[in-house]
Amino acid sequence: MSFDPVSRLDGKVAVITGGLGAIGYASARRLAALGATCVLLHRKGDDAAERAAALPSERGQRHGALRADIVDSASLQAAAANVQATHGRCDILVNSAGHTQPVPAADLDALTDELIDELLRANFRGVFATIRAFAPLLKASGDGLIVNVSSIAGFTGVGSNLAYVAAKAGLDVVGDALAKALAPAVRVVSVSPGAVASPFVPGRGAEFADKMAATTPLGRIGLPEDVAATVEALATTLRFVTGTRIVVDGGRHL
Repeated sequence: MSFDPVSRLDGKVAVITGGLGAIGYASARRLAALGATCVLLHRKGDDAAERAAALPSERGQRHGALRADIVDSASLQAAAANVQATHGRCDILVNSAGHTQPVPAADLDALTDELIDELLRANFRGVFATIRAFAPLLKASGDGLIVNVSSIAGFTGVGSNLAYVAAKAGLDVVGDALAKALAPAVRVVSVSPGAVASPFVPGRGAEFADKMAATTPLGRIGLPEDVAATVEALATTLRFVTGTRIVVDGGRHL
């Protein structure tokens, strides 16, 4: 592999978990606009097929949507088999699924065993299980890319709750290990946003966004497009990059 930059993604197939979410769908739009065929994985979305069909398809791509739950390995294996049968390949995997809920770091009792297990399952185990399911296709591509949507919580220790912090820190370290284990056929990179304007964290509205913007060096919180642009760059221009994190937070971590 030369890992030279490319300007188009024609013929490539991208699978995006959390594909109906703000970051996932923004990433799909960008990859599709460059010619990639996108498959949106989702847990529940009655409009999934319509949203997939609405993605750019100037090169005749056959975008699609598949129902799969990242905490259900059988559904992930079925999704990978479907992608192979329908498209014959998978070149890009964007892991943007997960969920969280706010729990103050000092409120140890509120972070129950059950909530810890749920958040680690959704934000760490589920991502690993998705990679495991699609690894054979990515390796067969010979030019595979895995982008894990992580968080600055993974290295600052500040996030929606401590279990989420642990999940993202684990995801970053395991991503580095996988980058070495899967090289050179597959690259693995974490993209770490700060606060992003989306409904991902329940209960955070305009007041929270204004507060975060006031203490962020670049003067605003992140947008889904900021993260999606980084995903696009990793697939096209930043091709000699693996086993690291790219922070996309406007300087929020400083």
